[in-house]
Amino acid sequence: MTAVFANPLLTWFDRVAADLPWRSRESVPDPYAVWLSEVMLQQTQVETVIPYFQRFLAAYPTVRALADAPLDDILKQWEGLGYYSRARNLYRAAQVVAYEHEGRFPEAAAALLKLPGIGRYTAGAIASIAFNQQAALVDGNVYRVFARLMDYAGDITTPAAQAQMWAWADEWIPPQRPGDYNQALMELGRTVCTPKSPDCGACPIREFCRAADAGTQAERPVKKKAGKKPHYQVTAGVIRGEDNRLLIAQRPMEGLLGGLWEFPGGKQAAGETLSDCLQRELMEELGIEVEVGDELCVVKHAFTHFSITLHALACVHSGGTPQALQARAWAWVTEAELDAYSFGKADREVIKWLRGQSHRLL
Repeated sequence: MTAVFANPLLTWFDRVAADLPWRSRESVPDPYAVWLSEVMLQQTQVETVIPYFQRFLAAYPTVRALADAPLDDILKQWEGLGYYSRARNLYRAAQVVAYEHEGRFPEAAAALLKLPGIGRYTAGAIASIAFNQQAALVDGNVYRVFARLMDYAGDITTPAAQAQMWAWADEWIPPQRPGDYNQALMELGRTVCTPKSPDCGACPIREFCRAADAGTQAERPVKKKAGKKPHYQVTAGVIRGEDNRLLIAQRPMEGLLGGLWEFPGGKQAAGETLSDCLQRELMEELGIEVEVGDELCVVKHAFTHFSITLHALACVHSGGTPQALQARAWAWVTEAELDAYSFGKADREVIKWLRGQSHRLL
């Protein structure tokens, strides 16, 4: 059954749709641009994504250009956007599309799901927006819109609730303009049916909303409170060698911040001093010895499931040739050469501190 609110929603969308660089209102959408934008938009705000999307598309204008690029260059282009597994999967999927599908994206959601990094939401978005397929999607905005439309009182983080939301999405999506309908739902959640203080007076589908009728829109959706995130103390060695060069290491490709470069170090164990922690980590990771000096700066950073306090410690290389034991690679670089490598946010703060100190010494 097509949603009874589809027509007023689409009429509203035609009037207010944001002018975004990946939207094509006058021609057939480019599947590559749609895919790239949808991957970038996962867990990231539209305003943040726009400049990254534009730079990325300029650097890699086609899926084959992306497939042929070095992964290190792709990670550098992605630097600062976060959730770096998206960039690694983007690269893997580009290679599959370029060399197994002759540069053409599959049109059906079921086929798109077979590409690296593409889940149910992204498959529905690409199939409907790029190929006009009657494929549903549910993201955070749509969860909120549906929970209010149906005055759904259950915890939407549960599997049963998520199954219900997807069932509604599949049932309601119209055969005409499914891509615009999906984008309209997301736009409605982003701009009108917002998490706090939804603007029900401006909602084009207010007459269909059970929560608005019941006065419970501020209470929907229901989510259980997240538990307290663990916090870790982490060390990073700012290691000087010959000619005052700095030693940096590349993280393993899989896992947190995979493929990014860092000032090597690691998590402090119970009973360890920061100095002992760093010396142990550097021996395990690179097989080297250092003399640990002063703490240079402290950086606090939050990840999705935990947070850290990063202690950057001045070090002098005192023994052992670096080896890629638990690192993917290592390099001695000048401060100026750091710009050629992709770093996570906490390490970029250390670089910023180092350059601030250098300016003060001039």
